[in-house]
Amino acid sequence: MCIRDSPPSGLYMVDFQLDEMQEMLRELAHEFARDEIRPNAEHWDEESIYPKETIQMAHEMGLLNLHIPEAYGGPGLGCMEEVLVNEELAWGDPGFATAAYATALACAPIITGATEEQKNIWLRKVAEEGALASYAVTEPGAGSDVAAIQTTAVLDGDEYVINGSKMWITGAGYADFFFVLAKTDSDAGYRGMSGFIVESNAEGLSLGKKETNMGQRCSDTRSITFNNVRVPANQLVGESESGGWMNAMSAFDLSRPNIAAHATGLSRAAYEHALQYSNERQTFGKPLHKHQAIQFMLADMKTNIEASRMLTWKSAAEADAGIKNTESAAHAKRFASDAAMQISTDAVQVYGGYGYSEEYPVARLMRGAKVMQIYEGSSQVQRMIIGREITKDL
Repeated sequence: MCIRDSPPSGLYMVDFQLDEMQEMLRELAHEFARDEIRPNAEHWDEESIYPKETIQMAHEMGLLNLHIPEAYGGPGLGCMEEVLVNEELAWGDPGFATAAYATALACAPIITGATEEQKNIWLRKVAEEGALASYAVTEPGAGSDVAAIQTTAVLDGDEYVINGSKMWITGAGYADFFFVLAKTDSDAGYRGMSGFIVESNAEGLSLGKKETNMGQRCSDTRSITFNNVRVPANQLVGESESGGWMNAMSAFDLSRPNIAAHATGLSRAAYEHALQYSNERQTFGKPLHKHQAIQFMLADMKTNIEASRMLTWKSAAEADAGIKNTESAAHAKRFASDAAMQISTDAVQVYGGYGYSEEYPVARLMRGAKVMQIYEGSSQVQRMIIGREITKDL
């Protein structure tokens, strides 16, 4: 899908046809999900195993960190290619998709705001060495309200001293470095926030225990504590103290279409399981799908999957076309994540009592869907963003 033009009316000339490269990339991702992710998903979830080797395999196959520019060793592909791949990875398992995407999220503010020297160092570590990274912004008292963060960074000579804590950090236990948002000027509001690249082996940095989550249990989630952690001044992203907030937030315009793609992939998996089961299971002398009540549930699932994908593709295409996609990213993330929760719940309903058993995959998908309504800005926050965007010119 691509946006060919953006006339003053706000209407777009849209091509829904994927090109040959995009089709091949999507097929490669689907085959990887089918062969490497799905056979292991239940085991990873049951044992809370972080799938590091499989993430590395996906990286080596060119399925991860697609947005890193060629100048820094990456594929240099767009948001559209990313969402195509991420839908397939989440179709394989949403926990794997979340774990594998953590590095891309941490790299986004480096791509958009770092100096050339910083990009050459840190993006190449990811693209060429397979380094893992995490986005460390959320705190115990500051989730969607990022302005409420309390972590501080104080300049001391040619180093910054960071103190504070972060919470719910995806991939923290395996990250080689973190993007960390901290306050360098507590009196300057948003302008007083700065982004830092902090290596995981920095003295004074400690990790909390792996959280026991409702779903997506293979995605390692931990707290981080910074106790007088010294970071070289040249690891201040962009070497400017004033751009941390906008840089961190701009990352969400790129990440939210990908979370929407994760939700769409999960929804598709739940729907396909329910559709297959509705053909295998007989009640009152006929397959489940012959009952209109079940047909309507399946029809609603499919409609919401198609709508989720179109919203996701539109937002990704806008990002690639250089069109501000804050509103469309919020639409996609909000709708697709809410749809994933509804579709996975309905899939459990189609299975009946069997769906409530962990012996069947729809229970795991339902547990995995819930967090999609929470992280990267909750569904309520997405509505706030949409409301702000549509009323800002009134």
